[in-house]
Amino acid sequence: MRLIPPTTRLHRSYLGGVDEFAGARRDGDGLWQWVEDGVTHEITREEMESEDGFARFVARRTDPDRDLLPGWVPCTFFWMEQDGEYAGSLALRHELTEFLAAEGGHIGYSVRPSARRRGHATEALRQSLPHARALGLDRVLVTCDETNIASARTIEANGGVLAKTVEAASDGRLVRHYWIAL
Repeated sequence: MRLIPPTTRLHRSYLGGVDEFAGARRDGDGLWQWVEDGVTHEITREEMESEDGFARFVARRTDPDRDLLPGWVPCTFFWMEQDGEYAGSLALRHELTEFLAAEGGHIGYSVRPSARRRGHATEALRQSLPHARALGLDRVLVTCDETNIASARTIEANGGVLAKTVEAASDGRLVRHYWIAL
């Protein structure tokens, strides 16, 4: 598995992966929105069917200077690629907001359902840590739901040390906070 920048080469595979989630939350994939000239825009799933629409989406994902939604932080997006197919997404947030410090952390990730239980998340997190170090971070906060044992194991396999478990203000779920020293 390789952690790569988003690419138009994985157009159909990415959309297939999105469809597998069937509307469930995809951590590490970000929203399909941006701000341009003070106006919030959103790309739809239908627009991404076309090569041009998908190319615009990828350009936004790979542009570090893209216009951010209010309250959002700079973020580097990666995709997990296995054997030429999209396997998942990872977001490396360059700093923490109050919300990210409470619920989201520096790094979020998700693996498409058909690619799970193969170590992709563990490897993607491992490959993302040098990128975090290159941003000047000396440690990263990675969070997961209390009930997500697979994600807890992924974080712990990468040196994550459980600092605390908190109740999420957004929906009351319990969130584990792990720190990984870089």
